[in-house]
Amino acid sequence: MASSLICCETQSRVSSVLNRDVKQYGKKYMFDSNEETCWNSDQGECQWVSLEFPRSVQISLLRIQFQGGFSAKQCRLEGRPEDGTITVLSHFYPEDNNSLQSFPIQEAPAVHRVKIVFENSADFFGRVIVYSLDIMGEKSSCRCYSTTVLHLVQDALIRVSFANCGCVALI
Repeated sequence: MASSLICCETQSRVSSVLNRDVKQYGKKYMFDSNEETCWNSDQGECQWVSLEFPRSVQISLLRIQFQGGFSAKQCRLEGRPEDGTITVLSHFYPEDNNSLQSFPIQEAPAVHRVKIVFENSADFFGRVIVYSLDIMGEKSSCRCYSTTVLHLVQDALIRVSFANCGCVALI
């Protein structure tokens, strides 16, 4: 079942913030579930948002809410595995309105980073305003076991925490 892939450990970056006023228009406002706050880019071509997840994910849906008049006409979703190259996962074409819009992502590979590129803004100056952004899908299976050797001592139950990904295993 698909769920939100954005969590407190997800790192985000944006192309710009209006007048560098991150306290009023910063990137964090896309993820705060408050319909009164937003990320507002500065002017310029090709604004973008990038997300780095704490582990690989498989994306199935992108949800975004723009401010009408400041939406993107054409968008590109790029993905990158942890040690791989950037590939285009999807192109999508939002409507220029205030509605929460959903875009299914078909058969996307597991990725560690994504970048949403807003190629054409409806605004003459190239500004983009996003009130809400969410990425839905599945967290990829942890590969900790393939890189970790575990030893059982007289069939005892051992709890192991993996520092590199935060997974916990009961053995």
